[in-house]
Amino acid sequence: MSIEHCLIVHAAGRQLDLLRGEASRLVKGSKLGWSTDRADVGTRFCFEDAEVKKAFAIVCDNFGVFSKEA
Repeated sequence: MSIEHCLIVHAAGRQLDLLRGEASRLVKGSKLGWSTDRADVGTRFCFEDAEVKKAFAIVCDNFGVFSKEA
């Protein structure tokens, strides 16, 4: 998996679970992969496609979750 399409988000608990669900929904049907892992501060979400990463960044903004390029 390409790790160059990553965002670090600052969320925990239910909010983090919600974001995982949204990430899954974004790639569903496209057969693209995605993953999460812990970052120094926050959680790193990585996607195989830059467009999906952009869409996920918009989802984060809509939920009021801070995200930044990883």
